[in-house]
Formats: sequence, structure tokens, C-alpha cells
Amino acid sequence: MSNILTIAETAAWLKGRDDFLIITHRRPDGDTLGCAGALAQSLREQKKTAYVLHNPETTPRYAQFVEDFRAPDGYRPGHTITIDTASEDLFPMNGNGYIGAVSLCIDHHPSNTLYAEFSCIDCAAASCGETVYDLLMIMSGSVSSGCAGKLYAALSTDTGCFSFANTTANTLRIAALLIEAGAPHRELNKQLFRTRTIGRIKIEGMIFYGLQFYYGGAVAISAISRKMTEAAGSDEDDLDDIASIPGSVEGVSTGITIRELTSENDCKVSVRTNHTVNAHSICERFGGGGHPMAAGFTLEKTIPEIIEELLQVLGDYICAP
Repeated sequence: MSNILTIAETAAWLKGRDDFLIITHRRPDGDTLGCAGALAQSLREQKKTAYVLHNPETTPRYAQFVEDFRAPDGYRPGHTITIDTASEDLFPMNGNGYIGAVSLCIDHHPSNTLYAEFSCIDCAAASCGETVYDLLMIMSGSVSSGCAGKLYAALSTDTGCFSFANTTANTLRIAALLIEAGAPHRELNKQLFRTRTIGRIKIEGMIFYGLQFYYGGAVAISAISRKMTEAAGSDEDDLDDIASIPGSVEGVSTGITIRELTSENDCKVSVRTNHTVNAHSICERFGGGGHPMAAGFTLEKTIPEIIEELLQVLGDYICAP
């Protein structure tokens, strides 16, 4: 069983130690990478040794937040830290050697399996970036402009540029403080939310055209095959936050995206809901989890098979209009 720490206790834990390696989760997003880069930079500003384990699935969009902190080959940390990673199943492939040996986990997912020796889990936070911000403020009393930009990316990407229902007043307060600390919010907002590649535009068009609706329009399901991504010329950067599209349709309370990964029998499922439907409970039925309004799972079945199973389960959660 993990030892549960408060944010203040976690700050003391970090201040009393050195030689850190920070691990991000599989298919890393702006939250895990922004937090990892900000924590590594802050620790270095406090004259500590801190690196981020290279995550081979990092896309160009987010590489900027961690590229200066990449761990050298052969580095042996005194302590390992995971960021925004709810379970060891989510470790990148090159991080499997640290399974069972994580010193500290900093997370905000209620589905966290408490696999680390010490855990700081802030389930009230909309993003892990909020927790890391509080942590850095306790440790050093301020956040440098470099850290502020990384944490702004963490907050904004996990809240859809503050448009998702998980956004709270505290999220907006911290975002304002990060801007005051020097976060380049104008540049980041344009880069992360208002710039689309041709590949992104093409795959979005395919998704909207192929949306399937169930339960009187309360459920929208998007199926993304590998053939679609190949035809659109889309890469991983183009598919960032693609799961938010089905839920953007009027009247939809539950948006589901099913995406083929390495084969037709290997799919990632993302569930996004409003406050009336618990996404975590749905995904938990399939061995996954996450937040009440954003969760997911992977399944070794085809897209039609997954849709059939989902429709059987959704009846327990959806009230058709």
C-alpha cells in the first residue's frame, strides 16, 4: 500500500532528496509532459539533478516541454517520479524496467492504483498541472517563466483551453497566475488550439461524416480506422484531443471515440461525457478508468465488436431524450 502524502508533505519529500528521473505516461499529452518539464526545471533551479525519461511516443507538438531534460543513456536515478500516470499499465515501453520501483507518483486521477511507494493524488484538480503548480509554490515560493509556460500548457490541454466541464475557478486562478509569471499564453493558445495541419482537417472531416448516433442522439460514436488516418495523411500530432469531437454535437451527453492502433484487433476507446454520465464508471466495466467526465480503455477487439459491447453497457448509464 502506498504512503499517501499531502502536497506540502510531497514538497518536503522532494526538498530532502536528489537525483530524480521523471516518467510520463504512454501516448503522452500536454499535461504529463508539461508537468514533467516544469518539475524537472524547478528541481534544477533548486540545484538538484533531475531528468525526464525519453518517451518514444512524444509528438513534436509537446516535445518542446521536455527536450532540454532528456535523461542520458545509463543514468541511474536515486528516485523515480511518475507524473499524471494512474497505473503501471500506462508506462511507456522503455519505462517497464521501473515497474515496482517508483518512489513517488504525482497524479489527479481517482482511478490511481497507488503503485508507488509514496503518492500525492489530487482528485479535485482538473489537471495534474494544478497540483504541480501548488507543489512548486510550496517548494520555492515562486514559479519561473519557463516553468509557467509548461504548466500553462498542462492546464490548457487537459481542459480544452478551459472549455471542458472539468475547468474550475481554481483552474482559471492558477492560469492567471501563470500568465502573470510569464507563460506565453498567446503563442501557446495559437499553437495548441488554433493551428491545424492539412492532415488534421482531413481526419476531422472524415470523423464528422462518419459519426454514428444512438439513444436518441444522446450518444455519438466516432470510429477511426488506420485506413482513415493513412488516407488523411494524419500523424499522432494530428490526432491530439481527437476524442473531444463527438461530444461537440448538440444534444450529445456521451461522446465516444474508438481508434485502431496497431491492428484491427487493437483499439483505444475514449469516453467524454457531461456531468450527467460517469465516464469512469463506463470505462471501468472494460478494465479502464479515468475521470467522471473523461476516461478510456484499450481492447483487443474490432471496432464493430466494441460498438456492440458498448451499446449493451451504455443502457445502464444513458437516458435517451
